Order: sequence, then structure tokens, then C-alpha cells
Amino acid sequence: MQHASPHLRPGPHDGISRRTARLLGWGGLFAAAALPAIAWRRAIGAVATDFEWDPGYLVMGWTGYVLIAAGLLFMLPVVISIGLQPESRLYPRSRNAYMGWGVSLYLLGCAVSTQVAQIASGPGEA
Repeated sequence: MQHASPHLRPGPHDGISRRTARLLGWGGLFAAAALPAIAWRRAIGAVATDFEWDPGYLVMGWTGYVLIAAGLLFMLPVVISIGLQPESRLYPRSRNAYMGWGVSLYLLGCAVSTQVAQIASGPGEA
């Protein structure tokens, strides 16, 4: 359908306007960025207060948050391209791949960050 003339192309798939879709996309991205800081603020604080340049510490303490940040960066082109036509220069050619990598890295980072938070809270704490 992308090679059809503009008046024959279908509108938004969900029946929402382009503006609403962009607002929802940016809102979702900002919420996904804020969630780790809110959910794991104590764990991030505990890991950050004992900062050292030890490779084991850097890998074990910060990998989850780096994966979350990488996932958000992969989702950025997808959010920027919401509402654009595939012929636009800002429309990523591998949009689905960016979304797949972004969601996968974000969820993997959340899983690792949950484990880091459990370790940082110490034994016997919930």
C-alpha cells in the first residue's frame, strides 16, 4: 500500500489522529525513562555511593541501567517517526527492528536491574 497515491493510502490504523499518536508515543517514552529512576532509586543510590573503577563492579552494578538506556535509544527513532510517511527522510528503514531491539534491551535491563535491587537491599529485606 505504500506505493499507492496519497489519497488512496489508509489513515491511522487505530483511528487516532497523528497528533494524539505522537503525544502517546512521547509520553510512553518519557514514562519508560522515568520508571527505572522511580522503581530502583534506592538500588541506584546504593550502587552509586560505592562507585569504583573495578570492572566487576561496573559490569554487575550498572549493566541493567545501561541496557535500559540502550533500549530507550533504540526506541527514539521509532517515536520520532510516528505519523510520518515511509517516504519521509526521517522515517527509519528498519523501524520494526529498532522497536524490537528497543523493547528487548529495555525488558532485559529491567530484569537485571530487579536482581541488582534485590542484591543491593541486602539479605532479609524485601
